[in-house]
Amino acid sequence: MYALASQQGKIPNNPKLPLLLYRHVYSSSEGTLTKFKQVFEENSWGGSWTNGIYNYHHYHSTAHEVLGVYSGKATIIFGGPGGQEVEVETGDMVVIPAGVGHCCKWASDDFKVVGAYPKGQEDYDVCTEKDNPEEKKQNIERVALPQTDPVGGKNGPLVQEWS
Repeated sequence: MYALASQQGKIPNNPKLPLLLYRHVYSSSEGTLTKFKQVFEENSWGGSWTNGIYNYHHYHSTAHEVLGVYSGKATIIFGGPGGQEVEVETGDMVVIPAGVGHCCKWASDDFKVVGAYPKGQEDYDVCTEKDNPEEKKQNIERVALPQTDPVGGKNGPLVQEWS
């Protein structure tokens, strides 16, 4: 769990909700993509996509996001320029609160994630340092808390940490 600075430059972050890092949700890379997609869907996290992570600082002001690493490893900067650098690898998962900046600093050639959003938040925006953080903070404050943890359901860590 990482509590990030309330605002870092023009990245607003989220002063109320910590970023949640789950290590080794799956221990084998075999079938990891399918496993993540299935458990996300079972726990009402949808709108899934697969790719890498942008190499510029960005955030979502209208949605929380989960990223499941299904291949490779990377160093991700959370919280905007000068933020917390976190190494992730196959099987790890990160839940990013609305407003929290994220950027891929380095990735192995095979690095891939599957992303998803809580039910009702699948139509998300992508904001950068060019956006006005004061305007986006209003959106962030209105984003509903997820009803379930992406892998633990109604009894998962997110439900307890974000209540």
